Amino acid sequence: MTGPSTWMGRVRNRLGERGLAAAVLAGLVLAAVVPLVALPAARCEVFGAGCPRPRPQEVRADPVAAPGKPLAPAEIAVRGSYVALGDSYSSGVGAEATVGDQNPLAACHRTSKAYYNEVSKAFPFKDTSFFACSGATTADVRNGRHGEPAQLGRIGAGTSLVTMSVGGNDIGFSRIIAACVVKLPWSRSCTRQGEPIAQRMADLRRTLPVLIDQVHARAPRARIVLMGYPKAFSEVRGTDGDNISVDEQQWLNARTYDLGQLIRQAAAEADQRIVARHGQGSVEFIDAYSAFAGHEVGSADPYMNGLTVNLAALEAEPRSYHPTVRGQHALAGLFIDQIKKGPGRAVL
Repeated sequence: MTGPSTWMGRVRNRLGERGLAAAVLAGLVLAAVVPLVALPAARCEVFGAGCPRPRPQEVRADPVAAPGKPLAPAEIAVRGSYVALGDSYSSGVGAEATVGDQNPLAACHRTSKAYYNEVSKAFPFKDTSFFACSGATTADVRNGRHGEPAQLGRIGAGTSLVTMSVGGNDIGFSRIIAACVVKLPWSRSCTRQGEPIAQRMADLRRTLPVLIDQVHARAPRARIVLMGYPKAFSEVRGTDGDNISVDEQQWLNARTYDLGQLIRQAAAEADQRIVARHGQGSVEFIDAYSAFAGHEVGSADPYMNGLTVNLAALEAEPRSYHPTVRGQHALAGLFIDQIKKGPGRAVL
């Protein structure tokens, strides 16, 4: 029987001492390497070969910060609360439909048929609030009017939609029309108000952007929708009882158009500032200039009240040259369409 010592002797005789040492070393190396080669993980670690390819990691969208698809404009508008700010065109003066709407103690004249009421019901807002106030200027929106707190203070981080009409009182539009009504026949005093109007428009170009920025600062995620003003006159014929000629109608409508363009520009520039700093929210403009086309003052179915005089006080009533119930309904339609349409760009 041949033992290990006999086998080793034969190998030593054939290879000699050095050959035997080399063979033993080769065997030890082989014994260490073979298991490594046999195991994929070890082979990958030692030789950098045979490594399994990494499986692509599944990326899941954050349901809040990174939704699977961009939100629609209306979805952005209803994430939080809706707040209606502004002046008499937003508060609903002229669209009185109930006894409560005619309450003389309600100085802000918020009515049940103001466009806010339709807009607030058209979408599933978390909450809605109505703070527009008759006679409000840009300063009144910031500081308050008729003893009420500032409209600006009614919005906050949870506000997702703000609607507002403002600017008409800043340029003194009621005074402008009054100067056209209370004049001698054939007088040109109506259309000779250009200089004071230009000065008040210049002031508004400074104050309106400041107000818009303040609204956005308090409600940085909100869509802010500003409305221009509808023209009151058809420019087809003179209206009965207001002493305003067709030429004066054209002139008054042109001032309304100029005011709308000022508001449009202020809104566009404010929105550009948001985009430039990669901010959230938006500032949008609704062109209401032709909203009452065919339904102006003096038409068979007017959406705008004509001159109404309080004979006891010998003064025009606030409802004069303000939208009727149907006029407010038409404005509500413009707001609803804009809320669905959005600003024409992605809103963060």
